[in-house]
Amino acid sequence: MSAVLPQQAPSSAAAQAALAARPLQPFDVLDQCHQQVVTMLHRMDDLVAHLQETGHDQQAQQMAREIFDFFMGPAREHHLDEEKHVFPAIIRSGDDELVRHMLRLQQDHGWIEQDWLELAPHFESIAAGYNWFNIDLMAQAIPVFQALYRDHIALEESLIYPEAKARIARWDLQGMGREMAQRRRSENPKN
Repeated sequence: MSAVLPQQAPSSAAAQAALAARPLQPFDVLDQCHQQVVTMLHRMDDLVAHLQETGHDQQAQQMAREIFDFFMGPAREHHLDEEKHVFPAIIRSGDDELVRHMLRLQQDHGWIEQDWLELAPHFESIAAGYNWFNIDLMAQAIPVFQALYRDHIALEESLIYPEAKARIARWDLQGMGREMAQRRRSENPKN
């Protein structure tokens, strides 16, 4: 399921039950994170609009905290998952065009991180109840961040993920899932 397209519910109760009964696979986790990214990108627009219309209040603080926490945690974990598990499968493919696309995605990870590091203090300020954020800068920088992320997700979902899925052996996929789960448990012991 593409994170860039609206999510469609399975058409029947049987299809929903089949999806719920299937064990969560590593690429399911990656796809779910893409869906969360798209949601958080929309929340950024909502936050800017709220700040411009209503001002800095508790609702703005909560929205900013959710965005800040997501891009400081799960979004970064997601990129690490791709760097450790998805991209090596593409490199091993020997397909020059695929490797070129994968290198672009690695470069995107750096740009996304750089863009986020410029935006993060603004979200952190709002979340903490401070007023040392620049709404004009946010209104200009957020669309750039959103466009980069959306293009990045589109390339991963349309080309890189399907190619990696076809190249990762079942036992490697199981190890991938174990490593991803174990790393998340060790970094967030509350869960």
